[in-house]
Amino acid sequence: MEAYMKRAKSWLQGSFDEETKEKVRHLMESDPKELEDCFYRNLEFGTGGLRGIMGIGTNRMNRYTVGMATQGLANYLKTCFAHLLQIKVAISYDCRNMSLEFARITAEVFSANGFKVYLFDALRPTPELSFAVRHLGCQSGVMITASHNPKEYNGYKAYWDDGAQVLEPHDQNIIKEVEKIVDPGQVLFKGVAHNIEMIGKEMDDIYLQSILSLLDLSPQAIKNHSDLKIVYTPLHGTGAKLVPQALDRLGFTSVFHVPEQDLNDGDFPTLVSPNPEDPAALSMALERAEAVQADIVMATDPDADRLGIAVRDEKGILRLWNGNQTASILTYYLLRRWKELGKLTGKEYIVKTIVTTDLLHQMAESFGVLCYNVLTGFKYIAEIQRNLEGQMSFIGGGEESYGYNVGSFVRDKDAVVSCALVAEAAAWAAEQGKNLYKILLDIYMEFGYFKEYLVSMTLKGKDGLAQIGAMMQSFRSRPPQTLGGSPVVLIHDYLSSETIDLISDLRYQINLPESNVLQFVTASNTLVTVRPSGTEPKIKFYIGLKERLERPEDFDLQSAAFDAKRKQIEEELFTFNH
Repeated sequence: MEAYMKRAKSWLQGSFDEETKEKVRHLMESDPKELEDCFYRNLEFGTGGLRGIMGIGTNRMNRYTVGMATQGLANYLKTCFAHLLQIKVAISYDCRNMSLEFARITAEVFSANGFKVYLFDALRPTPELSFAVRHLGCQSGVMITASHNPKEYNGYKAYWDDGAQVLEPHDQNIIKEVEKIVDPGQVLFKGVAHNIEMIGKEMDDIYLQSILSLLDLSPQAIKNHSDLKIVYTPLHGTGAKLVPQALDRLGFTSVFHVPEQDLNDGDFPTLVSPNPEDPAALSMALERAEAVQADIVMATDPDADRLGIAVRDEKGILRLWNGNQTASILTYYLLRRWKELGKLTGKEYIVKTIVTTDLLHQMAESFGVLCYNVLTGFKYIAEIQRNLEGQMSFIGGGEESYGYNVGSFVRDKDAVVSCALVAEAAAWAAEQGKNLYKILLDIYMEFGYFKEYLVSMTLKGKDGLAQIGAMMQSFRSRPPQTLGGSPVVLIHDYLSSETIDLISDLRYQINLPESNVLQFVTASNTLVTVRPSGTEPKIKFYIGLKERLERPEDFDLQSAAFDAKRKQIEEELFTFNH
């Protein structure tokens, strides 16, 4: 209490505006619980950068926390790039409330520090910001977005000179610099106009030309099936302009919109949540698809780095796919076409995260392609790309949370190129008299049926953070002995960087950075992962199941068996934590 009250009182002094001070006084007098949540900690850079609810306080996204973070980042950049005559940064933003204001504040602070600033003239996708950092030779970049979070949130993704999100040790070093900024008076808020250059359409053209140059695997199939019917929705976000352009340039002529969701609006009026992982977010697009008898539905989140899709099954019913299924079909398509075109030389690789389906690893192995397994967060995929640049070719990579990318132009997940790749893969499937659903069944028949589930518990505020910490400690001190009726035989603890073999009682080192993640492997090859979210007040449980699929017609029966086993594991996890 003493700590957060000290922080709150500091906002009654110094260089804060009078309106902010009055709001702090009001909370002190009328809502001590909310005051505590606003000030009990400083926002920190996690797997997705700076992200939080908008409002006053050190634990909120506001002009002061954005300004202080930018000044801290600027100070750190000056240290790291002291040898340069001028440091350059790129800035973009999404459709969220306050995003434009936060982007302008960020640009002004950087410009006041003497930096050359490239500011997009209107909202643009996160992947284009990543592309611009590399293309313009910038030392850093900032994307103002809270990705798929609810409308109350906003965020600040910091990028390094390779176009990837900030990694250790830079993230922690930036935090240290930010913590030195204790008063807005230390922030250079007064911008220098001639240091800011607006960028827009020209960068759009270069970005689209670059990413679409990667999609040259099935040009004849696209030509033959250019009339493939596609419904696309940006969910009120930044994909509204570039995704339709990408599909048009690739050659697809029957792209249908959801007009109500083409409108950029930070209140997301047609949605409960702008998250393509949420089936409800695609409901209007699915209705539109039935009206026009579309083959595929695509939806991108507000900053257009995540993609949700629906495809028709053998009965013509539209089925929503999760991120693992989309990553599987795209990876298989890339591997298959690279092999058929003679592009595999033994120096290619893919990357996935530890919570993403192992089907990707199995497919890569069968094609003689390396598969790297990394911690959750696309920045770790980008780290592998950086380390192998010039030595091996990156085919593609993805994560279960609906993010995917190909090639090296962008060093983050990219829903613009992913939409185009899904359409290309669908045309390739159509050339064989199939659709994407039938191709996925073919994959399951060849490599096994992998099915994954994500269960999340939302625990907000300071108390929620403590509960999540206690739950993780409980799983470590008293790990479950069985899951889904099968004994746990392996425990991977990424915090201690150790694998424990419960059969032999041997220990093995995990060669990945420390992370608060636990994985339990059972004798039946069920994989259960437990981790706190790095971007939301949640603890997440990932359940991965695998079984041979003898006949395509057994798919629904096996899927139902998996659902029952998932329910059993959920109940065991819930009981374990109570």
